[in-house]
Amino acid sequence: MLIPTEPIGSIPRPIELIDAVQRGGAGADLERLYDAAIRDTVALFEATGSPVITDGEQRKYHNFWTYCVHGLPNTDAEGFKIPFSAGHTRRMPRLTRGPFRYQRYADSYLEVAMRHARVPVKQAVISPSALSLMYPAEGIPGYSRDAFIADLLGEHEKEVRNCLAKGAYKVQIDFTEARLAVKLDPSGDLLNSFIDLNNLALARFSEQERQRIGVHTCPGSDRDSTHSADIDYADLLPSLFELRVGSFYIALAGEPDRVRVLKIIRRYLKPNQRVFVGVVAPIDPRIETPEEVCERVLEAARYLPLAQLGTTDDCGFSPFCDDTTTSRETAFAKIRARVLGTAMAAAVLGAAAP
Repeated sequence: MLIPTEPIGSIPRPIELIDAVQRGGAGADLERLYDAAIRDTVALFEATGSPVITDGEQRKYHNFWTYCVHGLPNTDAEGFKIPFSAGHTRRMPRLTRGPFRYQRYADSYLEVAMRHARVPVKQAVISPSALSLMYPAEGIPGYSRDAFIADLLGEHEKEVRNCLAKGAYKVQIDFTEARLAVKLDPSGDLLNSFIDLNNLALARFSEQERQRIGVHTCPGSDRDSTHSADIDYADLLPSLFELRVGSFYIALAGEPDRVRVLKIIRRYLKPNQRVFVGVVAPIDPRIETPEEVCERVLEAARYLPLAQLGTTDDCGFSPFCDDTTTSRETAFAKIRARVLGTAMAAAVLGAAAP
């Protein structure tokens, strides 16, 4: 019996690379540091035994959210603010004029990682709904929101198609703003508008292609804090499973009542969907043991069909590139525990099968 296990994405960058980026480094020296970080990340990822890896998002400019638009000349720094429970905020750029275009596409990161990897590589991309927050509420003269959305969907489709065409094992859409949307608008209207927008993008892909596309949701992860862990999953998950994708990656290890969440997932999970439940918590400094992970997988198996169950990490380990609260060593130790614990649970469940 095999239970699939996959990572989410980011791994803490080497301190030397973080320092160089913060100093505004450029040119051959910075390229050397990026290349070394990717090679090292791929090697360490594979050493965990993970059957699927990422490049650790080592080259994503600044963070998982704005990598594709960082440096756009038609933006300013006064965009949407994300408040975290630790007391700090992160801020998105704001679009100041049209048209909207990506500066870079995630398939460029995938291409490099696949040169070094010996196992399948997945690629995370940001959701259209997250980037929709760049458009100002007051509008942009001469560039309507409808025109912006058309451009946004076109850019997202291009990025995902490029990743699929270049051999990504999965393309994971990061939808961390889903739970935050409920916090910002308890009526659910904002969340539903995000679901509708993302489904417009997904409708551009065939059913077969959508089986290689997944969605990740979590309450945020930055400096050992979250932005929306206080929001009840019951207000999110029924809508989340309306997304037309094959895989869902759901943060669960850090939840105070995992069984309650599993029961909600069981109620809304559709037959053609697989759910990867989080079994390690990146913002918890303690490294889980494989035995703990095994117990969490067995717990999930009591509520979810085995044929639709997988495991993952609750979130990336460093979605924002300057976050040094988790070391690379801790991140890979947690991943190793996930891989070993998932295999242990699969062996138990296989032995228990009739």
